Amino acid sequence: MTATALHEPAVRTVDQLIEAVRTGSYGSDPAEERIALAFTTAQAVRHTGRTSGYRNEALSLRLDAAVGSCAVEPGGLSAAALDDCVGASVAELLDHPMLPVRVAALDAYLSRVRPHTPEHGARPYALPAGSSLHRSRARARAVVDLLPATGVRRVLVVGVVNSLLEQLRERGAGYVPCDLKGGTTEWGEPVRTDALTELEHCDAILASGMTLGNGTFQPLLDHAAATGKPLVMFAQTGSAVLPRFVGTGVTAVSAEPYPFFWLDGGPGVIHRYGGTR
Repeated sequence: MTATALHEPAVRTVDQLIEAVRTGSYGSDPAEERIALAFTTAQAVRHTGRTSGYRNEALSLRLDAAVGSCAVEPGGLSAAALDDCVGASVAELLDHPMLPVRVAALDAYLSRVRPHTPEHGARPYALPAGSSLHRSRARARAVVDLLPATGVRRVLVVGVVNSLLEQLRERGAGYVPCDLKGGTTEWGEPVRTDALTELEHCDAILASGMTLGNGTFQPLLDHAAATGKPLVMFAQTGSAVLPRFVGTGVTAVSAEPYPFFWLDGGPGVIHRYGGTR
């Protein structure tokens, strides 16, 4: 089910989506919606059996029962940014000078007016209880399943998650790992830092929602829309934002609103949009 099928505006840029929110296409006036709570979540992890670890940090904003989130560079968000958000209207935060604040506010608003339910195109996918690595691998299977079953030989992976690469390796798919941080994968492969230069050499794209928060999403969307290449997004950042682009460049989304899978060892759920499987 696409955004168009749900009678939503067919948006092709984040700015168009923000304008649609401002003009009431999604319901309530964002000027009347106020953020009650702002918080950050920081994580450091090194899975058992893995040779390297990583850190994550996310800004989250609470709007009634909904929470919107955007990943930030660890240590890159000031305490003043949290103070800016508390008590502010969504409309005000959509004009905030920091992109992650704007994304989190947009995600909070859309999480409230377009919750992850079948009525809005979401298909729940159960994640099992278990260790962080067990749950990471289960999520990776759910995400990689959203790629087409045939015709994908080389995948551009933007935002390196070793469990996703592991799934692609098990399925015999080639891939090009890209991440602004660079480095190497679990298997010693160099991680490229410029995804745009690799687009022409891959026939599918698997990208993190973090691209919304660092401003690199739009070129990926434009390329997919122009070429028809599958673009699958795995989203903790912007889990309610990215489904709005299914049908206008995005092929499928694995949406994972707060609380994220790594915060709890119990059973959970993610929500999948689009795709053919």
